[in-house]
Amino acid sequence: MAGIYIHIPFCKQRCIYCDFYTTTNLIDRQNYMDALCREAELRKDYIEGEVVNTIYFGGGTPSLLQSADFEQIFHSLYKNFNVSADAEITLEANPDDLSSDYIKLLQDLPVNRLSMGVQSFNDKELKFLNRRHDAKQAIDVVQECRKAGFNNISIDLMYGLPEQTMDIWKYNLHQAVELDVQHISAYHLIYEEKTKLYRLLEKGRVKTIEENLSVDMFSEMIDQFRQACFEHYEISNFAKEGFISKHNSSYWLGTKYLGLGSSAHSYDGENRSWNISSVKEYIKGINNLKPNITTEYLDENMRYNDFILTGLRTKWGVDLKQLEQKFGDRKLNYCLQNIQKHIDRDKVIKVEDKLKLTQDGIFISDDIMSDLMYID
Repeated sequence: MAGIYIHIPFCKQRCIYCDFYTTTNLIDRQNYMDALCREAELRKDYIEGEVVNTIYFGGGTPSLLQSADFEQIFHSLYKNFNVSADAEITLEANPDDLSSDYIKLLQDLPVNRLSMGVQSFNDKELKFLNRRHDAKQAIDVVQECRKAGFNNISIDLMYGLPEQTMDIWKYNLHQAVELDVQHISAYHLIYEEKTKLYRLLEKGRVKTIEENLSVDMFSEMIDQFRQACFEHYEISNFAKEGFISKHNSSYWLGTKYLGLGSSAHSYDGENRSWNISSVKEYIKGINNLKPNITTEYLDENMRYNDFILTGLRTKWGVDLKQLEQKFGDRKLNYCLQNIQKHIDRDKVIKVEDKLKLTQDGIFISDDIMSDLMYID
């Protein structure tokens, strides 16, 4: 099985925290659509004929695409790849893009999963983040999509915002649960360099929240979602039974995936690669039949470290038998030796040859993973 990620870099306006490659210049949009489809043809052998089990439209703002764009892209995908009949096909969408007409448009497409960038149900926070929707609009849109027959809806939430209180966060969590969506991703705000948010921090116009409050928010989130019957299957992701994100899980489980579009990343099972982060240069490379791609060739130590980082983040944990098969006794013994202190402190448990974080271990997961990294 393999996945395909499609990067749509276009946005109407840029959120202050976003460090993904995006642009508000839509002038090259049609040329970009043509290049996407041409890249699919040029790189169709990357996943070596494996069945495509997931397709994910990310961005940027994929919900800016129109019917003709989708028709062109899906035609190319189904022409060049063996797409499973029951493939999970996700579209990231901004709530304010999902008008009644746009929802009807989506009903005619193979899209069967929606991922909405809600971020908050507090209008003051949404304005600060430079989101285009308000809280009521997000709530109404989720309900409209459900009425239209979409029964696999995910929303994103963000916590650790400047001036965010526990009461605000509890309300956001409560509202998310009340919406009765199938999946929730919740991320702590990160002050990424080269973002407007980072510049505000440097100028002292915003302040990070206290670490203790961040921890309490994370704990409150886990408790509320557990009570609402969400499974905490990855550090930042929660799902109702049967609705784990297949595409995102493929990243953590080491599945091959092909990234199409500017700045899109790919993984062939051994090495990583990514397209140039420029619409114009991306289109130029594709038109010249020379995709502008950078490849990172992973040595054994890098692959081992990836194996630990991705596995320990999830409910499936680190499979010690796979670790031994992939990396040999030396790496296995190194892992077991360095994890023991965390097992002794009940931060990690060993179950059927798998290492998994405990509830307490999740809170210090970065430290645990760091202790397992292998450096010659």
